[in-house]
Amino acid sequence: MLSKFADKKGQSGFTLVELAIVIVIIGVLASFGVPRFRDAVERSKAGEAFAYLASVRSAQERYHAREATYATDLSNLDITQPTPKYFSVGSVAAGVTTDIEDSWTLTLTRAGAAAGYGDYTVVFTEEGYDELNSTIVDEINPVGGGSAGT
Repeated sequence: MLSKFADKKGQSGFTLVELAIVIVIIGVLASFGVPRFRDAVERSKAGEAFAYLASVRSAQERYHAREATYATDLSNLDITQPTPKYFSVGSVAAGVTTDIEDSWTLTLTRAGAAAGYGDYTVVFTEEGYDELNSTIVDEINPVGGGSAGT
């Protein structure tokens, strides 16, 4: 009686069906993994905006303590940081009180390809992250949304 393996002694390799099954499995795994990877990469780029704006917020509070007003020019602040790589920086403006002595706002806008999310914005005020005026979606928001005042 010949064994099952003895019959295939001269054959080697994979059949077309086996290769097709492997390709389908890889495709299914990629369909779940690629979007998550893309979101994770964009979330890390968005983190750059949050770190930049958190530094500006701290410097604005120190400036306000000294001058009794907020700075309208970032160069007046006591920080030196590079311009964000993935965002364009707007101008400091008066915030909700419409008086720079009491409030300020600064918007960073995503520049370049944003993993399919388009040009979104991240807005900070004297209170911190401004969820209402920011257009960043929750999937890529490093603070997860719903975290005003972070």
